[in-house]
Amino acid sequence: MNWVARFYYRMQRWSKAVRLYLVLAGPGVVVMIADNDAGGITTYAATGAKYEYHLIWFLVILGPIAYYIQEMTVRLGAVTKRGHAEAIFDGFGPFWGWFSLLDLLLVDWLTLVTEFIGMTSALAIFGVPPWLTVVGVCLLMGFMVVNGRYWTWEKLALAFCVLNLIYIPGAFLVHPKVSDVLAHGLIPNFPGGFNGQLFFFLMANIGTTIAPWMLFFQQSSVVDKGLKEKDIAWGKFDTLVGAFFTVLVAVFIVIVTGTVLNGQDINDAAQASKKLMETDHYAGVFMAIGLFDAGLLGAICISLASSWAFGEVFGWAHSLNNKIREAPLFYVSYFFALITAGLVVLIPGAPLVLITLFVQVVAVTLLPAALVFLILLLNDKDTMGDRTNGLWDNIINGSIVATIIVLSTLYGVSTLFPTLFN
Repeated sequence: MNWVARFYYRMQRWSKAVRLYLVLAGPGVVVMIADNDAGGITTYAATGAKYEYHLIWFLVILGPIAYYIQEMTVRLGAVTKRGHAEAIFDGFGPFWGWFSLLDLLLVDWLTLVTEFIGMTSALAIFGVPPWLTVVGVCLLMGFMVVNGRYWTWEKLALAFCVLNLIYIPGAFLVHPKVSDVLAHGLIPNFPGGFNGQLFFFLMANIGTTIAPWMLFFQQSSVVDKGLKEKDIAWGKFDTLVGAFFTVLVAVFIVIVTGTVLNGQDINDAAQASKKLMETDHYAGVFMAIGLFDAGLLGAICISLASSWAFGEVFGWAHSLNNKIREAPLFYVSYFFALITAGLVVLIPGAPLVLITLFVQVVAVTLLPAALVFLILLLNDKDTMGDRTNGLWDNIINGSIVATIIVLSTLYGVSTLFPTLFN
């Protein structure tokens, strides 16, 4: 009977650990899955249609990279109890603080516009007019934040994260050959040779996996949730879980479009959904639903990242645990960004393609600086104490940051001069 007792107590420990994780889970999963936003879904869909399964290996590599970058925000937030914008102001002074904040606000607002583009185009497939989508989304997101509880907002956000997994059953609907996926997707290769077009796709996938707003959002989320230093291990595990599902969803999107739309040029995920419906109606429907959900998740996180940063810098009350009357400016900035971004999509003849291109360029400009600030903050012993980066942390993260700086710079140049790498 001793083995029964051991098994029982072991199950008790596992049960306690699972319950503790469910209490502390949230920031890592939300930020990582929300990273598969409307622009990300379009990028993955276009990647699969253009290169079939051949770049799956590259997506798998991006998972650990995203994790190592984001786990630093967990430590920084839990130790300092400050959001990323405030930490930069305190650590590097007003000049660099304002530089980071203004760049963040610009790219966040423009990215928010692209999320509305994705949501309106997704629901337009089902006959929903764009104005109704914008109004409905603003009301839904308003409801999520005005209840005065971070925990309520987080649980609703996690529910939308679950919906983001709809691409996984969608892949099984198109019956891909598993042997082809494994043979073509997991062995590193450069289909068609390394040229300007392939370089563009590789950089676009990097841009959808690591974004500046993610640093600001997760650190502020850790602070608003109230995670302490003793919770850092669980926060890092939460981020790892999120990174796993981010890559999983991206891979399954590539499998769907690589199986059905191989060899076709895809401009956006809504176009991919319509073409999928011609072959498998339900797979196309799943793609459209997933696109709307991705845009909504992105909008949920990006709008809050900006409002949190505003509040941190100006000293406003800036917690989702505050009622509107307790933090009026925090909520004003939130709704201002949300409503104005939605209205842009409704402007007849608005240059939506140009906006999307401009977002990519601005994001590339901001990302290297944000990553360098993050590394330097994690090496400040006066601030971080024994939670500073160790030698291997600096080697890994330093290598990632150096690579991203080089590639992001080349990506920005290639975006401005598309024929340069041909």
